[in-house]
Amino acid sequence: MEFTAYMYDVISSTILPVRIKIENGIFTEVSEIRVNEETLVDVKGLVLPGFIDSHIHIESSMITPAQFAKIAVRHGTTSVVCDPHEIANVLGIEGIEAMIENAKSVPFNFFFTAPSCVPATPFETSGAILDSSDIEYLLKKDEIVALGEMMNFPGVINGDVEVLRKLALAREIGKPIDGHAPLLSREDLDKYLAQGISTDHECSNVLEALEKKIKGMKIMVRDGSSARDMDGLFDIDGGKELIQNPASLGLLYRDIFERKIYSPIFDFIVSDDKHPNDLIEGHLNLSIKKAVNLGIDILKAIEMVTINPAYHYNLNCGVIKEGRKADFIIVDSIYDCNVLKTYVGGECVFDGENVLFDVPEIEPHNSINASKKVPADFDVHYDGDECEVNVIECFDGDLLTKKTTAKLQVKDGVVQPDIFQDVLKIAVVERYGGNAVANAFIKGFGLKKGAIASSVAHDSHNIIVVGYNSEMMAEAVNRVIDDMGGIAVVSEDFSDSLSLPIAGLMSNEDAYDVARKLGILHNMVSTLGSGLKSPFMTMAFMALLVIPSIKISDKGLFDGDTFEFIDVIRN
Repeated sequence: MEFTAYMYDVISSTILPVRIKIENGIFTEVSEIRVNEETLVDVKGLVLPGFIDSHIHIESSMITPAQFAKIAVRHGTTSVVCDPHEIANVLGIEGIEAMIENAKSVPFNFFFTAPSCVPATPFETSGAILDSSDIEYLLKKDEIVALGEMMNFPGVINGDVEVLRKLALAREIGKPIDGHAPLLSREDLDKYLAQGISTDHECSNVLEALEKKIKGMKIMVRDGSSARDMDGLFDIDGGKELIQNPASLGLLYRDIFERKIYSPIFDFIVSDDKHPNDLIEGHLNLSIKKAVNLGIDILKAIEMVTINPAYHYNLNCGVIKEGRKADFIIVDSIYDCNVLKTYVGGECVFDGENVLFDVPEIEPHNSINASKKVPADFDVHYDGDECEVNVIECFDGDLLTKKTTAKLQVKDGVVQPDIFQDVLKIAVVERYGGNAVANAFIKGFGLKKGAIASSVAHDSHNIIVVGYNSEMMAEAVNRVIDDMGGIAVVSEDFSDSLSLPIAGLMSNEDAYDVARKLGILHNMVSTLGSGLKSPFMTMAFMALLVIPSIKISDKGLFDGDTFEFIDVIRN
């Protein structure tokens, strides 16, 4: 394959007319040419390296890796660095290897990380445990390019032997270590970074990002379905007000706040978790446009999804250069960045209208081992007429929660939710055979009736449910159990569900079919009163104990700041 085109060179940050030759899927020549009226280029548009999402959990798209590739190439994505810790928490190494095998079946680059925290904490029940010997086995695989996000930052800081062993293995084998350290700062951050952890995707403001960047971390800007941190991180003027001692930042402060050169802080743009209804609309191509609208230079934004992740994870892509894999896209212009064609290994996989490959299925098996529930399983009891309870307060587009309280009425010994305070019931049902149920209260969902349930509940993926009354909560959970996993919405007036029979996380259907069904469920939740953009993803993160400040697992209500359980009813 040989052609001439205008190309954006991510190494020199320039646009050049070039001759490109490709043999056996590899760039064999990329040479600058002269263009005049007599020697016009062959390609209409601009050639860019294929986009790389350097931190994503494919399972959150609710489709298989192969189906993910089929939709991602439409948006110019040719590679992902994915952490399969969702399926690992359900099925262990067997689940990871099933993901890898399915990924190999399509022309797309799936690079995997070894899940470092399965389970994320010892305060929940998962379907599998990956110890350091499992991590060593995974890190030696060619498909594994890094140690996945180290969420157990208390274990790192306090010197947990097994945690430190996993980190040491990654260093010995020579693979990068991804971080996960929301709001971690000062001495605790220093201890965390001393173990060789190199990235973080949990920064929610400029001050947090600056400290981590100055101390050597590479900062990922997350633009996902539930966690949308880009607006806050790129609000440089707002971040300026957080800096108490600007002089201590020296030239970095001048470049960022006075000259408005933002690139010194941010290294990658990532999705982390992307629902199918968002994915069919766009992927990194939309994140690039959003970044530009927030003040980031277009060329730097492109580098954040091409050369930067390629160099960090030692990937043979992300750059149009001799010897690199011939993954590239053709866009209409540098400013609009609309994808016209996508190539992987020199072969066209998206021609502007159609995706040019088929995908196989993953054989599902029932991973839900839970008995049917009755309304009484979701009652919180109290001897009195009124009580004060601890409440999880959640926010749209944010994984961080707030600890708050509410005074609730008690009827026949059962604590009642209060829609006027927007305080609903939340519960986690253990799905791996123990059948434990933990109940609490949550604020921020806005439901006026009915209930929603899901077997997608990060990271152990027990069944999580939010509702106004115990009857509807039991019905929603039982619908998920009947479906072998999935998402359910029930009310007195209607009910429906999306089956996710692959580990209770994914479907073999394509992204459009799953998105259509998810859209129906979103509309139903909106009808029930919720104003959340992604109610199911927001609910799923209410079980992720490593994100402050208060969450819930199958073992109880959990304080993410002190890392200990707390009572639902305040004394």
